Amino acid sequence: MPSSSFRGTSQPGGGQAGSAPLLGGTPEPTIFELSSPGRSAWSFRTTGIPETPMTDLVPADHLRPEPPALAEVSERDLVAHVTRLTHRQFSVDLGAYPLGSCTMKYNPKVCDAVASLPGLTAVHPSAPPSLTQGWLAVLVELEAALCAITGMAAATLQPAAGAAGELTGLLLMRAWHRSRGENRHKVIIPDSAHGTNPASVSLGGYQVVTVPSDSRGCVDMRALRTVLDGDVAGIMLTNPNTLGLFEEDIAEIAAAVHEVGGLLYYDGANLNAILGVVRPGDMGFDVVHLNLHKTFATPHGGGGPGAGPVAVSERLVPFLPGPRPVRLDGNGGLVGELSYGWAVPEHSIGRMHSWHGNALVLARALTYILLHGSDGLRQVAEVAVLNANWIRHRLSGTYEVPFDRPCMHEVVLSVRDLRREHGVRAMDVAKAVLDTGFHAPTVSFPLIVDEALMIEPTETESPQTLAALVTALEGIAAQARSDPDALHAAPRTTPVGRVDEARAARHLVPTFDAR
Repeated sequence: MPSSSFRGTSQPGGGQAGSAPLLGGTPEPTIFELSSPGRSAWSFRTTGIPETPMTDLVPADHLRPEPPALAEVSERDLVAHVTRLTHRQFSVDLGAYPLGSCTMKYNPKVCDAVASLPGLTAVHPSAPPSLTQGWLAVLVELEAALCAITGMAAATLQPAAGAAGELTGLLLMRAWHRSRGENRHKVIIPDSAHGTNPASVSLGGYQVVTVPSDSRGCVDMRALRTVLDGDVAGIMLTNPNTLGLFEEDIAEIAAAVHEVGGLLYYDGANLNAILGVVRPGDMGFDVVHLNLHKTFATPHGGGGPGAGPVAVSERLVPFLPGPRPVRLDGNGGLVGELSYGWAVPEHSIGRMHSWHGNALVLARALTYILLHGSDGLRQVAEVAVLNANWIRHRLSGTYEVPFDRPCMHEVVLSVRDLRREHGVRAMDVAKAVLDTGFHAPTVSFPLIVDEALMIEPTETESPQTLAALVTALEGIAAQARSDPDALHAAPRTTPVGRVDEARAARHLVPTFDAR
């Protein structure tokens, strides 16, 4: 990438031209540019012990022909270099992530403290139940809490994240239908659904059947009834939906799908909006996946671990992945008086994850739930909804609000007027937001809204932060009308300027401009 595409604003450092700069405009050298032959990050005092050639310690066929080309730097330079690079990153600890449909909230550090306890971290997953009673108690208690929150009968904690939870739910649907001698092959998905839904349906071997949204932004009931037949295995949807709107006809949807023998799958991406207020199980859902790394504030993103437990209604319990952590009556057939053990459901679909899921993510989630309690979780939802509606109200005169009625945890805006009148697109607005000190909102989603900007403030941002975000968006809208060309060049103050978002997909082998 040409060096001219790098920008910055305020940080000391040295380096050579052409390197990625620090936040002060001075290029940050690469680790190899800091290297000097013979320099080391460590040294020992003279011990009197003679040096031994590597060839005397390691068999010759295990040695490289030449030493690896590693940088030779001092500890001081190494630490400073890495620290400067970390300061170029944005994170939930630094500022707000108003990413719609993602629920990127602040992660309480007490959850990290609990997940760092030696009693949890020092246990091998293959240890027998007699040595893992504490861990099993954590897993059993978390399952009970998640079932109480969702209104379901039982859950598996194995799936590693939301998409894995989706596939698990679809396989559970298939197992249940086949147990009844049926081989259904269609799954219905609203046109506003998350992209992982149709991907999971295809991966699971089903045919995707799309139903449109009506003028209110909800599932079109007339269209839904036209596609319901004996080939429908189920419907995948989330409530509230990806427009941030509550599916007011959910009871009617559930009755219609159940009437033809189908099942209802709940995408848990938007569960943050209804915690402690209403439960998917009470709406008629049969399968619910939860994103613990979103709703229950466990760090995620950047390849970090997630957790996507799947909770089910009573009739699907025998098909859950196994083994499952269970509370035992008496000794459960094991040696000794154990309170907890493992059990495999009678018609289990098998494992969905090695071992027992991303266990420390599960421990963080239970900590979060216990700290909040039922009243605290309800407050999470209430404040998240309040924050989203405050933003909707403040920006409704600045940006178009396609569905301008009370929303839930997120609000969808549109920049199509700015594009038509000034050539400014949603991506331009999002890039300009980066220059204001916030992470950009979600763009171009849901797909049914042209030039969409989706904002989810979550409950963890203060009124002052929300006011600053709104002020920034108002300023960007004003600039779009007065100086649209400036937005096409945003961002200007970030370490890296405007990039080609599609280049990585079009050129799988990276190429670099040497200019």
